[in-house]
Amino acid sequence: MWGEEYEKLSSYEKGEFRRIANYLLSHTYLTRHRYQPAEHMTLPNRDYQTAVRFFSLLEEYFDVAGWQMNKDDIYGVISLSNIFDNNRYRMDQFTTLFLYACRLIYEEQREQASSFHTVLTGTHDIVQKMATLGLLKNGRTTQKERLEAQRTLSHFNLIEKMESTAWDPDGNRVLILPSILNVITNQGINDMLYELEELREDNTSGAMPGDVETDGEYAGEAETDGSELNGINPGAVNPGDADPGETYGQEQGTTR
Repeated sequence: MWGEEYEKLSSYEKGEFRRIANYLLSHTYLTRHRYQPAEHMTLPNRDYQTAVRFFSLLEEYFDVAGWQMNKDDIYGVISLSNIFDNNRYRMDQFTTLFLYACRLIYEEQREQASSFHTVLTGTHDIVQKMATLGLLKNGRTTQKERLEAQRTLSHFNLIEKMESTAWDPDGNRVLILPSILNVITNQGINDMLYELEELREDNTSGAMPGDVETDGEYAGEAETDGSELNGINPGAVNPGDADPGETYGQEQGTTR
């Protein structure tokens, strides 16, 4: 039993076990490598290494509470999902579409991805992808929308910025992490493209659609299930303080 194994741990190891367990409950994903801006390089993620060390124990612990822990050794991703479909995190529509644009960019550049399975892009490129797909209401997006979308996806370890400073309203260099493959599968891309076409038609008519509820592969306003984002502490992602009047135009990739 996991309890017996847990008692064999030292006080320090028990503390690390509790810390990693709570981290996974809040952030859902752990990746094997993380970019370290101070060192200007990608390095092994110590939290991932700790989770691997305690993996069997964590797996049994979470199983008791109805959670399933998975480890992808190819892409280096550890994920946590709720088998009862609880603890769903609800994204707003812009963040959902921002996420899907990131997934499309990842797929397009997947063959050129680094040895760490990350894809380098930027805020401007992601917004331009949304504009190309006709996903921007009135062809524009505010600084607040962009900041909140990036902070949310970063909180769940789906993207990370390369700068050591806070998220910049004018844009950042962004690494799309392989954990994004768990949120939208290859089959999900096909479903997504079909619904993006419908969304584009709605935008062209001047009306934004309401909530679209699906099985979690794609939704106009995503309510992701336990196999995707289980963030129990969404309040940790603070809204941006940027002036919402600052926007990207549909035809350009720079701020006004």
